[in-house]
Amino acid sequence: MLKGIPKILPPELLKILDEMGHTNELTIGDGNFPGETYGKRIIRMDGHSMPDILDAILRPFPLDTYMEHPVALMQVVPDDPVKTPIWDTYKEIVRKYDSRGDACFEEIEKWEFYQCTREKSYVVIMSYANIILKKGVVTDAD
Repeated sequence: MLKGIPKILPPELLKILDEMGHTNELTIGDGNFPGETYGKRIIRMDGHSMPDILDAILRPFPLDTYMEHPVALMQVVPDDPVKTPIWDTYKEIVRKYDSRGDACFEEIEKWEFYQCTREKSYVVIMSYANIILKKGVVTDAD
């Protein structure tokens, strides 16, 4: 047992988060995201809310301070009527862990998001969002 680790993080994900190095990326994909096609490693976290997953990951996972935008959201396809009020919740969670707050975020086009996942993501977590997190450096202050 470990102290201070969010209980919703499965052991295999904790191992992967620990293995990841500076600039490694992780993607959290929604139920329609082709994770098996674009990901090297897949972790399923069905049944947990995206805000809970994001908060749990960001507790031990520093965002990259050397990158202007260490968090990428999949841009809404033009003319798609989908609304994204949950993004405000994601920004609120990131503000808890990174003083740059909303400035951490960028939106990238759908196919670019897929390509970034294929080329750069160390792991794809299948859940309820389309977001990429870029890992930063763990320091003695952490």
